[in-house]
Amino acid sequence: MVTAPEILVITGIRRCGKSTLLRQIQHQLSEKDYYINFDDERLLNFSVEDFQQLNELFHTEFGEQHTYYFDEIQNVKGWERFVDRLYNFGNKVIVTGSNANLLSRELGTLLTGRHVTMELYPFSFAEFLTFRHYTYHREDFHTTEGRARLGKFFMEYLANGGMPQYLANGNTEFLYSLYTDIVFRDVIVRNKISAEASLREMIYYLASNITHPFTYNSVAKNIGMKSMETINNWIFCLEQTYMVHCLNKYDPKAGVQLRSPKKLYFIDNALAGQVGFNLSKNQGLWLENTVAIELQRRSTDFYYHSNGHECDFIIRQGNTVTQAIQVSATIDHPETRKREMAGIRAAMEAYRLQQGLILTLDRRETVKDADGKQIEMVPCWQWMLQEES
Repeated sequence: MVTAPEILVITGIRRCGKSTLLRQIQHQLSEKDYYINFDDERLLNFSVEDFQQLNELFHTEFGEQHTYYFDEIQNVKGWERFVDRLYNFGNKVIVTGSNANLLSRELGTLLTGRHVTMELYPFSFAEFLTFRHYTYHREDFHTTEGRARLGKFFMEYLANGGMPQYLANGNTEFLYSLYTDIVFRDVIVRNKISAEASLREMIYYLASNITHPFTYNSVAKNIGMKSMETINNWIFCLEQTYMVHCLNKYDPKAGVQLRSPKKLYFIDNALAGQVGFNLSKNQGLWLENTVAIELQRRSTDFYYHSNGHECDFIIRQGNTVTQAIQVSATIDHPETRKREMAGIRAAMEAYRLQQGLILTLDRRETVKDADGKQIEMVPCWQWMLQEES
């Protein structure tokens, strides 16, 4: 991607490591001087007309180069016109951005077919282990000591999420600052929202009810709003910042999907815990949210299933549902086991699947039904690491 001629676009939530990755790329290449960060408050009034002056300054200060690095470029309206001109003259351009709507809209006009996109997420569990300087081996999956150590790391990951800066210092002020920046700069200011208090109440309500089905009408009622359309628009704005992801109920008919209740997931457990209310002790909630983030990271086309019984995730490839995944921190209690097994079996029956998967904190078990169908229970950390290997 880096050496290919196309424009490289690195996207993701604020402070997930885009600028760090851009700097790493910058230091790997021979040309590294044409860099600017448009998130700098001193560039608030920078406009597309200023790009030519910036380019002349680059040439004056650093001589002729053909590699450009632009951080948070979506802050400049019309940026794609200048980048398109650079590309047409044979330059390599690498940009980062933290607003999916603005980037996709602009990339889809002048830059169609001229760019490649790299989505960056908070650390995966494998990346978290690397950050903690722990090297795991596949043999660890099969030894008591290895499983215990990986399980312990996973519990830390479950609670603290994967935002690099928060993992480095454990300062909750970082999380609050991140949340404030996203809400104020990327949602309120960018979309000219005047009802700031109501917006923040909506986010608080959603963060306190992640993984639970909701409708725009139910959210509006709970925060005292009258307009479902406003709630819809606000949630869309939040999605474009990469902070949340709305999950549809699966149905072959797109209209039914759109009208059905949705489920919402946060991009990071620690961030959701900072924003929402009384979430810290709900391991099942954190586990499901972590799986949703991981499925996003893998660019999976996924939904939830609900038709009398609920299955947390189903995976679709093309027009075919290929996998059903249930998530439960523990399945030891008889009522919990009955509910979770009913949900996965209902999904397997609905989509004619021979195998189902239940992700837990530490349970390993294989259940074979009389009709030949099989349900595997595995620890979530093992599922995440197996896919990385």
